[in-house]
Amino acid sequence: MDIDSLLKSFQPFGINLGLLRIVKLLANLGNPHHQVPVVHVAGTNGKGSVCAYLSSVLTEAGYRTGRYISPHLVDWTERICLNEQAISTDELYELLQKVQAAFAPDDESPTQFEVITAAAWLYFAQQQVDVAVVEVGLGGRLDATNVCANPLVTIITSISREHWQQLGPTVADIAREKAGILKPGCPVVVGQLPKDALEVVRSRIVELQCPVFTPQPARPISSGWAEYQTQDNSKLIQYPLPLQGQIQLTNSALALAAIEILQKQGWHISQAAIINGMAKTKWPGRIQWVAWKKHKLLLDGAHNPAGAEVLRDYVDTLNHPSVTWVMGMMANKDHADIFQVLLRPEDRLFLVPVPDTASAVPDQLAKLAVDICPGLSLCQSYPDLLSALSAAFAATENLVVLCGSLYLIGHFLAIR
Repeated sequence: MDIDSLLKSFQPFGINLGLLRIVKLLANLGNPHHQVPVVHVAGTNGKGSVCAYLSSVLTEAGYRTGRYISPHLVDWTERICLNEQAISTDELYELLQKVQAAFAPDDESPTQFEVITAAAWLYFAQQQVDVAVVEVGLGGRLDATNVCANPLVTIITSISREHWQQLGPTVADIAREKAGILKPGCPVVVGQLPKDALEVVRSRIVELQCPVFTPQPARPISSGWAEYQTQDNSKLIQYPLPLQGQIQLTNSALALAAIEILQKQGWHISQAAIINGMAKTKWPGRIQWVAWKKHKLLLDGAHNPAGAEVLRDYVDTLNHPSVTWVMGMMANKDHADIFQVLLRPEDRLFLVPVPDTASAVPDQLAKLAVDICPGLSLCQSYPDLLSALSAAFAATENLVVLCGSLYLIGHFLAIR
């Protein structure tokens, strides 16, 4: 049996938010999460790159650093890293078997996400990490990662309307769920939030008496470098910024504010560790240039309207007269809003299904896209990604962008 088959058996339990199952499961495993100092990161967009910066800098500073993220692009092992190295397949399989053996037969079955999250906590405890950077899966308050009672720092990167089916219809509802990761007296770094969301988060911060940091975005200073002003205004930190897109000025500042808090708590993180750690940060599948059959292709998840805006802003800096989009989306996403943000008259659009998921139907997306942007010069559906990419590059010397779902990006990286 392999990791995929083992985890597939938990897929039918779907998304089932709540902490009872994970708390029970971790107790049966000896509460490994109690042994792990944690930086806990929530948010609609940006949390992955913030985790990537933090994990890279802390590793560079010489700490044994765990990182837990979701989803993965190609392989389950990407979710659990130690010092920037993914866990081995054998180790992950062994951990998952231990987790499976810890279920009490009469208990409600845990979800797939709870099983892999329990495996991450177990791994970090076994490896005696100095710190784990842990990304929230969905929401915050009832997410399986939210079992750490006393995080070193919590971070809320951004809040926009996504996963509203599970988290509630308004931005304020979603903010309430994200603010569920705040803990009494634990410092929190807060990104730039919409007014309704900020009010909710602020009132929770006051209630729990959390020291709060709200850093300004860093300033670009030269090609690929940025400058961050520390919270106490005592110094400017200049650092390389390898990840693309304007939004990384914000995301890197959130990471550096968290580093600043850790320094104040006595963690030894030198200027050199910050510069080298930032320089080495990798976060694939997000505004990433790759080669495909000698063509240049831009990849980005862009699976919600806020993510689509980040991608569109970046594409606009490239000054192409029109864009060729190759897109597939999950059925539960805000397709119309994403099209509205991305598409312009004269663009071409090639639509594909997202394999092995609850994918939106390409023909239905095509109808919607033409309604939203009647000036498209071409809009067609394809049965699979490879045929769409071939058609996209045959039709143009133009900029070609593959986006719409991280699962689609993962599928591309796997077949490339």
